[in-house]
Amino acid sequence: MSENLIIKGDSKKELYENLLPQIQSLVEGETDEIANMANISACLKDTFNFWWVGFYRVIGEELVLGPFQGPLACTRIRKGKGVCGTAWQKAETVIVPDVDAFPGHIACSSLTKSEIVVPVFKNGDITAVLDIDSEKASNFDETDKEFLEKLVALIA
Repeated sequence: MSENLIIKGDSKKELYENLLPQIQSLVEGETDEIANMANISACLKDTFNFWWVGFYRVIGEELVLGPFQGPLACTRIRKGKGVCGTAWQKAETVIVPDVDAFPGHIACSSLTKSEIVVPVFKNGDITAVLDIDSEKASNFDETDKEFLEKLVALIA
């Protein structure tokens, strides 16, 4: 793959459809999980200009900050805490249209208005979560869920 993304599309769906095969070719054959997470974070940030994009890795009983793009972030999150910990506990994607209305939301940045968190499964276990924050309310929907779940499956 080239070192530049070639992204075309007028809709969110078209952008994802264009981005997914490029990420697949980027991570194909690369066995280093951190490298893949770093490149995926950069690709998503570059394509969609989200406020914050990154991974939290499951280490013991906590989610620990991994590769990300954006401002400073929380370093450790316990299971069931915040949106990331909730997605980990429930083992499912969580979409939050308004973070201020989410009970127990962890405010790493006061500029975050909406969030989506997608678990990364390996051999049936959650090994990480992909966390994406937006400074726009209600920025995530079923299209994001569908394509981000396909995307994290590429590194499973």
